[in-house]
Amino acid sequence: MMKTTKEKIEEIKINGYQLDFGNVFNHAFENYKKIALYAGLMIFVFSVLIAILIFGAVIFTFGVSILNEKSLENLKNENFSGVFMLVYVVGAIVLSCLLSPFPAGLIKMAHCGEKDEEFHVSTILEYYKAPYFKELLISTIIISILSSGISSLLDYAGIKIVGSLIAMTISFFTFLTIPLIIFGDLKAIEALKSSVIIVSKQPFVLLGLIIVSAIASMVGFIGCCIGIFFTIPFMYSMYYAIYVAIIGIDSENEFE
Repeated sequence: MMKTTKEKIEEIKINGYQLDFGNVFNHAFENYKKIALYAGLMIFVFSVLIAILIFGAVIFTFGVSILNEKSLENLKNENFSGVFMLVYVVGAIVLSCLLSPFPAGLIKMAHCGEKDEEFHVSTILEYYKAPYFKELLISTIIISILSSGISSLLDYAGIKIVGSLIAMTISFFTFLTIPLIIFGDLKAIEALKSSVIIVSKQPFVLLGLIIVSAIASMVGFIGCCIGIFFTIPFMYSMYYAIYVAIIGIDSENEFE
C-alpha cells in the first residue's frame, strides 16, 4: 500500500533517511538543463516588472525628490530607524507574500521538465489560486516574520552578522516547505514543521547541496550579470531533486 506524505515523514522522524550527494546533484543538473532557458526568461521578465512596481511605489510614496543625492543621503542617515524601519520590514514581508507562489511555480516547472511535459507562463502562475495560495501565503508570512523580523531587530541593535546568520538558518531549515505544500498537500504549519524535521536529519549533506547550488547559481554573474537569471533555476531544480530523493512523488493523484 502506498504511503502518504505524512506517513513518510513520521517514518523519517523515527528512522531518518539516506541521501547520496552525487545522485541528487546529477538529478538536479539534468533537470536544470530542461528548464533553464524558459525559467530564466520568466525570472527575468518578472524581475523587471517587480522592479518597475517597486520604483513606482517609492516615487508615489516619497515623491520624485527622493531621487536627488541629498534626499538619498538623508535617508541613509536615518539608518532605517523608527517608522521607516517598520515600513521597510512590513514592505519586505508583503512583497514576499505576494511573490510566494512564484517559487512554487518554478518547482512545478522542474516537475514538468522531469516528466517531459510542456510548461508555459501558466505553470509559473499555477499556485496563485486556492487552496495552495493560502498555505503558501501563511508559510511565507511565518518565515518572513521570523527571518526578516529577527534579522532587522539585530541589525538595528548593531549585530548584523548574527541577524544574517539567523535569517539564513531559518531559510535553510524551511526550504522544503514549498514542495511539501504543493506535492505533499500539507498545510502550512505541517509543512514548516516537516521541513525542519527532514533537514535536521541530514543537515550537513543538505547544506552542502544548497551551498553548491547557490554557488552554481551565482556563476551567472560572469555573463554580464544578466546570466544570473538563467542560472538561478538550478536552485529550484535542486529543491525538486532533494524532495524527490527524500519523499518522492509517487503518483499524479498525490501531485494534483
